[in-house]
Amino acid sequence: MTRTDDEAAPRPTLAQVAARAGVSLKTASRALGGESYVSAKTLASVLAAAAELDYQRNAAASLLASGRLAESIGLITGDFTNPFYSALAQAIEDEIRPRGMHLSVANSRESAEQEQRVAHDLADRQTKAVITVSAMTDHSEYAQLQARGIPVVFVDRPAENLDADSVVFDNREGGRLAARHLIDAGHHRIAFIGDYAWLPTYRQRLAGMGDVLDGEGSDWRELLRTDAHDVPSSRECMRGLLALETPPTAVVAGNNRILLGVMEEIADHPQSSPAVIGFDEPEWAQVLGISVVTGDVEALGRQAARLAVARLSDRTRAYESVVIPMQLIARRSTVAPVGSTD
Repeated sequence: MTRTDDEAAPRPTLAQVAARAGVSLKTASRALGGESYVSAKTLASVLAAAAELDYQRNAAASLLASGRLAESIGLITGDFTNPFYSALAQAIEDEIRPRGMHLSVANSRESAEQEQRVAHDLADRQTKAVITVSAMTDHSEYAQLQARGIPVVFVDRPAENLDADSVVFDNREGGRLAARHLIDAGHHRIAFIGDYAWLPTYRQRLAGMGDVLDGEGSDWRELLRTDAHDVPSSRECMRGLLALETPPTAVVAGNNRILLGVMEEIADHPQSSPAVIGFDEPEWAQVLGISVVTGDVEALGRQAARLAVARLSDRTRAYESVVIPMQLIARRSTVAPVGSTD
């Protein structure tokens, strides 16, 4: 029977690289992770050993053989179809490109298992740092990357069970802004169509709305719908709300994809005209006059990139948790309900 290459020759291990270079396993890991405090002599020995053993049969192998490390930062996003992530990636790239680095982007499809595979693949390809919009609820797994000298920065969703840098929007205040705006416009029957219930962005926006609406005698929690991550599921939620005997007079859409689904469903039912406010600022929101609660995505991405670069320069610095403010942009979609006397 003919054996494949993998069967004929087991992949060399990091321990074998360390032994050939005459260094400890930890030192070999640090050298291959690109840590700045590894001496030039040690780095050269480890890289030479890795090349001789053909350690890591992937795109990093040629870089190791030539004595160079990949000057790249990896970004893991949740869904390539969401324009929020393209704007985030652009901001990160704009920040790191003048520093001579490039951006590698991968998609987790909101799967914790796929995210884990992608993160380790980026690390194996000698990515200098990883920025992630994480689909995980427990981030202790990323300690393995940190141990290899690869900084990990959490963006849009904070780290859980891990000491790491993060940059997020003030989503709770965003929920307050949306709820207070609708209450001030005279609405009391307010629906909220939210993203996956496990997402910290959803939980914080929900909590912020509760801060305002729970004290207003509103029945808004009866109109709460969740797990509407895409356009079809948000349309289905909106369809059900419009079919109620007493439909909501106002709807809060939990993100830009949900907002699109809400607006598509309303367009198919022109007799229904609830006020609408969305989170995020898609390009078409201004054209259609839709009120939004939004944050500066460029600031979010650039700050995440700065945290990654700063961690590469000084791994002993204190971890930072940066919060970017959100703002309300009021437009014609949130007029007072017909017959309101407030």
